[in-house]
Amino acid sequence: QVKLVESGGGSVQAGGSLRLSCAVSGYTYGSYCMGWFRQAPGKEREGVAAIDSDGATSYAEFVKGQFTISQDNAENTLYLQMNSLKPEDTALYYCAAGSALGLALIITDFGYWGQGTQVTVSS
Repeated sequence: QVKLVESGGGSVQAGGSLRLSCAVSGYTYGSYCMGWFRQAPGKEREGVAAIDSDGATSYAEFVKGQFTISQDNAENTLYLQMNSLKPEDTALYYCAAGSALGLALIITDFGYWGQGTQVTVSS
C-alpha cells in the first residue's frame, strides 16, 4: 500500500524559509515522478515542482528560483525547500507520486497523494 506523509509546514513571516518533507512507503515502481502541489483557499490545486526517478526536475514558473525539490532515495523522502516565502505562497501543500510523465505537473498523472501540510506566510 502506497503511503505519503508530509511534514514541515508551519507559519512564517514573509521572507522566511521552510523545508517540507514527504515520507514515501510502498511505492515500488522503477520509473516514477514525485511532485509537490498546493491549494490555497478558494483556488484550484496547482503544481509546484516535480522530480523523476532520473533526477530530472521541473518547476512552476511562479516558484522558479525560489523553491527547490530534491529526494533522498536511501531515506525514501521527498523534500521541498522554500525560500523567500510570500503571503501568496500560503496554501495546503501536497506530496504526490505518479508515472514518469509527471514532470508536466498535471494532476491526473499522479495517482497517490498525501494528506497535505499547511504553510501560512504572514506579511
